[in-house]
Amino acid sequence: MTDAPSVTSRPRPSPSCPAAEHDRHVDELTAVLSDTNVHRSTIGCVVSVSDREASIAGALAALLAQTRVPDVIHVIVGDSSDATREIASELSGPHELHTELGTQCTEVFVHDIGDNPGLRAGALNYGYFLVEGCDYLLSVDGGAVAHPRAVEDLEAEALSDARIGGVSAICTVASERTTGVIARFLVAGQRAQSARSTLQNLSRRNTAVLDGPFVLFSVAALRDAMTQTRRSTPWIEGAQAGGLLLSMHIRSAGYLTRISTTARVAVKAVVTLSAYGAQQVERIGEVIDVLWPGRWGDANAQPLHPTLRVPWSENLGILAGLFVRVAFLALLAASLSVEAFVFSPWWLIPPVIAVLSNLRLTFAMQKAERTDVLFAVLGIPAEAFRWVRIVCTVRAWSRRLLPSTSRDRAVRGAAHGVGRRGAVVPTITFIAAVVALIAGWALAVPTAQSTVLRVGWAVVGVVVALQTLTMLSRLVRRADGTSV
Repeated sequence: MTDAPSVTSRPRPSPSCPAAEHDRHVDELTAVLSDTNVHRSTIGCVVSVSDREASIAGALAALLAQTRVPDVIHVIVGDSSDATREIASELSGPHELHTELGTQCTEVFVHDIGDNPGLRAGALNYGYFLVEGCDYLLSVDGGAVAHPRAVEDLEAEALSDARIGGVSAICTVASERTTGVIARFLVAGQRAQSARSTLQNLSRRNTAVLDGPFVLFSVAALRDAMTQTRRSTPWIEGAQAGGLLLSMHIRSAGYLTRISTTARVAVKAVVTLSAYGAQQVERIGEVIDVLWPGRWGDANAQPLHPTLRVPWSENLGILAGLFVRVAFLALLAASLSVEAFVFSPWWLIPPVIAVLSNLRLTFAMQKAERTDVLFAVLGIPAEAFRWVRIVCTVRAWSRRLLPSTSRDRAVRGAAHGVGRRGAVVPTITFIAAVVALIAGWALAVPTAQSTVLRVGWAVVGVVVALQTLTMLSRLVRRADGTSV
């Protein structure tokens, strides 16, 4: 937004206009031009939704309760088999709202596009062409409930720097009153997972992926990304990780991708283990498709692209955690089998640092619950949740190594909550590896066993030491006061 021009001289009044009246008109014009509080940017909101009858009303009500209301709201309903469209239609039409920033007007449109093979990317592309005349496109998930100042904060952030191509809000997992140990365990784990990801992004002030539930995109940046990639739509509908690819294209076009320090949005947690596993396998698989060399025939989608550093570090970190845990258990069993195990108190340092790191993460939450504190202090729940994520990552990578047709069927099955057969291959592989290790250890001579134990413990010790130093650096890192 450019600075308003100032009036330095007044034109001579015409004979038909009295001087006093002419001066009054000039003063009014000067006041309008110098009023920097007027919202001169326009925001078109696109709500992509499918089978969200339980949450769409709350998401739309939160948008209409914003201090800075979007100029237009388009609800894109696709592949929905419930009453999502009917519930959203109850709020369709023009709205005149009285907010802290004055009276604002908006209008809600509901579009049922029926069969949507492009899924979320297809809905967002449909909405893009409805709001491409606006300055900004606000992407909202049908299950997201935004804080009343979320749009205002995102707009202020976007207007602060013309290089910003998109700003995402801080996403928190809402704390729910749930029954059952597994449900409470999953809620606490997802809250910790979301908080850790947010803190990592806030430490850089740049987010690698503009694919959260509440993101404000610059339409100019979307146009430039489309021009650079020679595509007719911003989101790639054939790609599972459309948000990651779009973020790469926006950054390659010379824009920044930021995360706001103040704008917030809440989403509901997944409270069943099967649903959470299917969701994570699908999301991790989407990222793996982009990490794989040349998956989409795009020079910007190569493994060494700067945008992919964070996804690579996350996947490698989880796989390194798997190696350490499996290797530790295997070496422990092998040492006990030959009565060669010697306890060292140094092995107590990593779990203590992990508990302290989790506890600090809990204190960084804006509204930490008692279950969040127990999740961090007890240590065992956090370790169990880490194992859940490890299993999901292994399943996702194993599916990536399957033939393409089988992998596509597995991804579609995970999207609909059917993921049991996807665990068969890694399970059989794990069992076969365990049997082979036991047989090889039993047949090995004592000198070979001694060498394996000595080298194995040394390797595991080095990897654990590096992981502990990483956790320690996060623990002692100076906080900026931002809560998640």
